[in-house]
Amino acid sequence: MDVRAPSPPARRPAAGRGGLDLHELEVPEAAVLPFAVGSFQRIGALSLADFPHRHTFYEIVLVTAGRGRHVVDSQPWPITPPHFGVIVPGQVHHWEGARGIEGSVLLFNEDFLVRHPEDVAVLQALPGLSWLSPSGAQMAGLLGLASEMERELRAGDRGHEGVLRAYLHILIVRAARIAGALDASASGAGTGAVLPVSELVDRFLRLIAAPGQGSRTLISYAREIGVSPGYLHELVREQTGLTPGRLTRRRRVLEAKRLLTGTDLTIRQVSDQAGFGDPAYFCRFFRRETGLSPGEFRRRAGGIHHDPVV
Repeated sequence: MDVRAPSPPARRPAAGRGGLDLHELEVPEAAVLPFAVGSFQRIGALSLADFPHRHTFYEIVLVTAGRGRHVVDSQPWPITPPHFGVIVPGQVHHWEGARGIEGSVLLFNEDFLVRHPEDVAVLQALPGLSWLSPSGAQMAGLLGLASEMERELRAGDRGHEGVLRAYLHILIVRAARIAGALDASASGAGTGAVLPVSELVDRFLRLIAAPGQGSRTLISYAREIGVSPGYLHELVREQTGLTPGRLTRRRRVLEAKRLLTGTDLTIRQVSDQAGFGDPAYFCRFFRRETGLSPGEFRRRAGGIHHDPVV
């Protein structure tokens, strides 16, 4: 890779024996932007990693050719290009049977979005649709933007940082339009787009989405955000239709599912990493939320088979 371009994500093992690998976006020099773009081959082998892992950074993939499956949070998505996909920090994903994959990959840290903070909310919303299938013209536009970003990054001309941020913002907005149009056509509603939530609610959603947050309380989140617990509760319920408690439980269940299907951790270890002090309580909680015990879910989901030692 060109010396001006960030290195491919470095592999970092997650805490805990048998845990998920955690990939970080590293750059060769402190002055280099936390951003990388290129083909799957140029970014490196980890761009098509066949083992469950997660990132500390955002990844956008534009798939133009190939076959296999892309598995995101235990959901397999068949590869039938063209595709647009987003993987946000904390999500667990891997590629299965990937053959002949071509296209572009974009990697960037959240601080790269500092000039367009509203893009964070859009990126957090897009994985709900996970695997978009743009039209030929839409995909050509997205690929054109990726190509321009790669050229700017490799050239490193004066002002290229601002150009890269602007192109990325345009790409995210266009992806949101595609997602909104697809969502509307599926529901029979008028056209729309993925709408960002308020800054406070967006920050709360990002906090609860981070790994290792399972044991935190609403009071601690409110203190970090700088508002009262009551105000945060009402604001979150107004913006999302769900209480902070319900959203937090959903995130804890999702994190447990990621660990159950992506690692060989025992049930006790999953309970600990998901923020539950008592494995027995974790099993009751998980069954109440999903209708299955952790072991039953692991077997049905086809995750790594490991005796569920509690």
